[in-house]
Amino acid sequence: QVQLVESGGGLVQAGGSLRLSCAASGSIFSINAMSWYRQVPGKQREWVATVTSGGSTNYADSVKGRFTISRDSAKNTVYLQMNSLKPEDTAVYYCAASQVRSGMTYWGKGTLVTVSS
Repeated sequence: QVQLVESGGGLVQAGGSLRLSCAASGSIFSINAMSWYRQVPGKQREWVATVTSGGSTNYADSVKGRFTISRDSAKNTVYLQMNSLKPEDTAVYYCAASQVRSGMTYWGKGTLVTVSS
């Protein structure tokens, strides 16, 4: 199985920046894409960004132009650079690893991002 550990969350002022990291370990050979999701109390988990095994990236409209997803294959790590943060970005951010062949998705435990106004 795949283990994912997020880090880098914390408290930041509106307009500030934060960089999240997701370190993957275990059976990572067949992972097709890595994604970031976020969730706030009372709402469904929201997709934020994805980077594929080929390096292509996609973003939710709410973060496009402000967030950047990237990967370091040598370190088995995916990053989410968050700039121009807004209070509405406050959420628990989760890393997800997808395996298309099996339809399986692995999740980290999340890291809390709090943006104060």
